[in-house]
Amino acid sequence: MIHITRRERFSAAHKLYREDWSQEQNEAVFGNCSNPNWHGHNYELFVTVKGEINPETGFLIDLKKMKSIILKHVISKLDHKNVNLDVDFMKGKKASTEVIAMEIFHVLKPYFDQENVQLHAVKLYETENNFVEYFGE
Repeated sequence: MIHITRRERFSAAHKLYREDWSQEQNEAVFGNCSNPNWHGHNYELFVTVKGEINPETGFLIDLKKMKSIILKHVISKLDHKNVNLDVDFMKGKKASTEVIAMEIFHVLKPYFDQENVQLHAVKLYETENNFVEYFGE
């Protein structure tokens, strides 16, 4: 079995907060991330698929096809958007990096399963020091 990873980037705004909490409680738990006027990140997304190499092509997956799937179903929905307000697959969910990564995985999984590969992992960098990895478990 072999793994291959594609990196994409997007910029997006979000806010971590609970409407049922006071602003003071939100600030105590989420800090600056609960800013009422939002804040943003330049995210880096790494999508890894796994499977067996096709002996006819030498590819696990055509990287142009992989790029197209990621751009169409994830990047186009997130880039320069407000995660809390604009992103269909995030409606009603907390906009933490952990949840964003999990939802990206769930969005992409069916598209890669059709390509005779399996989605292995989504890694999402929020900052150069903080990232999340999700393996669908």
